Amino acid sequence: MFLLWVLGGSWWLFVQEWAVTCKFEGKTSVGMSVFNLGNAIMGSGILGLAYAMANTGILLFLFLLTAVAALSSYSIHLLLKSSGVVGIRAYEQLGYRAFGTPGKMAAGIAITLQNIGAMSSYLYIVKSELPLVIQAFLKADPNSDLWYLNGNYLVIMVSASIILPLALMKQLGYLGYTSGFSLSCMVFFLSAVSPKQPNDTAPLASYLDTCCSQTLFPPHSTAYTIPILAFAFVCHPEVLPIYTELRNPTKKKMQKVSNISILVMYTMYFLAALFGYLTFYDQVEPELLHTYSRIDPYDTLILCVRVAVLTAVTLTVPIVLFPVRRAIQHMAFPTKSFNWIRHIAIAVILLTVINMLVIFAPNILDIFGIIGATSAPCLIFIFPAVFYIRIVPKDKEPMTSVPKILAACFAALGVSFMVMSLSFIIIDWTTGASRAAGGH
Repeated sequence: MFLLWVLGGSWWLFVQEWAVTCKFEGKTSVGMSVFNLGNAIMGSGILGLAYAMANTGILLFLFLLTAVAALSSYSIHLLLKSSGVVGIRAYEQLGYRAFGTPGKMAAGIAITLQNIGAMSSYLYIVKSELPLVIQAFLKADPNSDLWYLNGNYLVIMVSASIILPLALMKQLGYLGYTSGFSLSCMVFFLSAVSPKQPNDTAPLASYLDTCCSQTLFPPHSTAYTIPILAFAFVCHPEVLPIYTELRNPTKKKMQKVSNISILVMYTMYFLAALFGYLTFYDQVEPELLHTYSRIDPYDTLILCVRVAVLTAVTLTVPIVLFPVRRAIQHMAFPTKSFNWIRHIAIAVILLTVINMLVIFAPNILDIFGIIGATSAPCLIFIFPAVFYIRIVPKDKEPMTSVPKILAACFAALGVSFMVMSLSFIIIDWTTGASRAAGGH
């Protein structure tokens, strides 16, 4: 019944959006925009943050998370200021204005690769997790050959019945409803894991000693969590499309939307990491729900939480698909006006390609790890900074001005994150370990 409700709601939203598409331009409220941007920020990486906290300790984790949230807000500020100077609200067009066709192609390719990688990881989670959840609810034999326990069939069904109708909408605004529902699923996840307290058999003194020692003396693998947190607030390809559809859009209003979204996700990230860490300490696994399932795989509450997380991940895919389609249109059809056939065809082709990657090439996620380590720093740090330096006129802000010096330092920070991430991935590959994962 739940799946039928979501399916029916997806198609109903698409029909309603089709009916009012000519009247909808620029009428998305601040609240809906916050939901959409928050959903774009939130990724499956929230389940790995408890593991990251176990590797850093609470204080260092809180410091790093706060720093990354502030840097993400500053990065969006650079994008919005560049957009305001030239009156452009498309990431690719900012690249064109700054560096011509090479800038547009670089931005478009980075957005396409980054978001296709993110969507592939989301659908891979659906493929691997949904059969296990159905199996646990139905108490089915894991060795049975039932079609509804086949992840390949399930990922195709979810893509066709839920993701596709939402991805066919012309405007992002209506996805505010599904984004709000997606975020509510993650709130349910937080409420479910929050009552889970440390083992009652452990004395209080031992509990405090463990907590303080992990906080003040983090383990040796702390550095592996830095790339995870650095990319925890990836939403920059979605910022300008959401800005375009904002009701009475201004830079100040969009910055407010961004700050609220980042603050909400900052709070959810920290609480999810804290609750998971204080429950399991250094026994927490890279995927938090697997740790709970190891204790009791048939616990009803945890099964419901897994369904909620799967729902949230699924409803994030249409939000992430929008910038990819927009990038493709800007690169391949820059002079063409909107066309429903082309709009639908790009979405269908993208979902088909992603489903084929998930079904036939599961190891592709390793390749997308490399792509994410290069494209994410570009989209978050490097591009916003260099676009800002190039677009803002020198007579208004010379290169020796404080804002442009800060932007140059910001770009250098992005390069260092890229080098660090690639180094850790190569080390993981050469040692056979898997200690770092993308925030999305």
